[in-house]
Amino acid sequence: MLSNVKNIFKVEDLRNKIFFTFIIVALYRVGASIRVPGVDPLAIDQLQEGAQNGALGLFNLFSGGAFEQFSIFALGIMPYITASIIMQVLGVVIPKLEELQQQGAVGQRKITQYTRYVTIALALLQATVLVFLFGTGGGGAFFSAVQAPSVPLLPDGVWPRGYLIIPTLVAGTAVLMWMGELISQRGIGNGMSMIIFASVVAGMPGGFYGVWQVNKQFWFVALVLLTLGIIVAVVFVELGQRRIPVQFAKRVVGRRMMGGQNTYIPLKVNQSGVIPIIFASSILLLPAIMSSFLGNGSESGGWWDRARFEIQSFVDGYILNSQNIVYIVLFAVLIIAFAYFYNSIAFDPVRQADQIRRQGGFIPGVRPGPQTESYLAKAVNRITLPGAVFIAIIAILPYILLWAADVNNFPFAGTSVLISVGVALELMRQIDSQLMLRNYEGFLK
Repeated sequence: MLSNVKNIFKVEDLRNKIFFTFIIVALYRVGASIRVPGVDPLAIDQLQEGAQNGALGLFNLFSGGAFEQFSIFALGIMPYITASIIMQVLGVVIPKLEELQQQGAVGQRKITQYTRYVTIALALLQATVLVFLFGTGGGGAFFSAVQAPSVPLLPDGVWPRGYLIIPTLVAGTAVLMWMGELISQRGIGNGMSMIIFASVVAGMPGGFYGVWQVNKQFWFVALVLLTLGIIVAVVFVELGQRRIPVQFAKRVVGRRMMGGQNTYIPLKVNQSGVIPIIFASSILLLPAIMSSFLGNGSESGGWWDRARFEIQSFVDGYILNSQNIVYIVLFAVLIIAFAYFYNSIAFDPVRQADQIRRQGGFIPGVRPGPQTESYLAKAVNRITLPGAVFIAIIAILPYILLWAADVNNFPFAGTSVLISVGVALELMRQIDSQLMLRNYEGFLK
């Protein structure tokens, strides 16, 4: 193992890529600690406590704690992730985008440019909502576990500081997107994945320490053992594939005999990765946003005040409370549903069957055309269920353990491990291919 690590630094090009990646990640972590100017420190303290609870913890997770600090990178890379998902979904609906997807590198560059525009638009929308909700003290509706009164981030009102913070947050997202693209071009691994990986890993030690700090030593050990078990399970599932064999008939092209080889279509058990968790958490945030605009209401007021109070109490107690059975079950069901939805978009059996037919291939024992489409669709549906159930269990297991331990300051532990292991495996694959290319022994054998 140590000799393999030494081999990495023997290759100058690979060594420079790794150092460049470390530098960009270090700059990102420095920026995540730079707070936007003009916010109330007392409100930041409440934000740090509230951001550890409920669905809002996902944004804090993907920002590496920058959200709870309300730093210049408070939005994190979430707008880019959302924009990428939107473009992928629109690629199935809009014929023009579908044509671009089939044009190779040229079309991909245009789609990337469109994704950047959508990212900036989403960042502007999210920054405006955050400033108006939290800046005026309306964000307290998100903090289901915090009973303290809401403190506005901007004591003097949204104008004029709020209108300076909005472009600052949007610029922070644009800089993060630029950093990710730099890593993809000059560093090692996928840039956006490395940014997410750095964000997730940065918050995990503090979460474990928080469990230890509240004198929960037994549950701390149980959480560590659960995390190790999740790592083993994630590695096992992430490397699992359903290989569908494909044979290509021999054909004469000019004076050459082409084809005749056997290959396979690799279908991962967990094709959707962590995207269903992102979808599910975003859906769970919608009731909180709607109840925030309705207001808190009063139990002793009129019917409208009582209705708003009941709605807010229901959202706080069931939709945003991660230590509630309703939240856990709803979260798991949404993850499974969105896993099927995403896989139906990411893998098109009709397009795949048509591509196999055009290349002169066929699946042994299955006729080309509609039968191949039906066979591929059935295979994807069968493999989606265990993958969806797996990521749902990974997401809710830490919730159940922390619920039993009465600890609420370690959000999205299962998601953190799922992201970390997935990115680490992909990084190891890329390093391994670079080493094997130069006749060195890699990590993976």
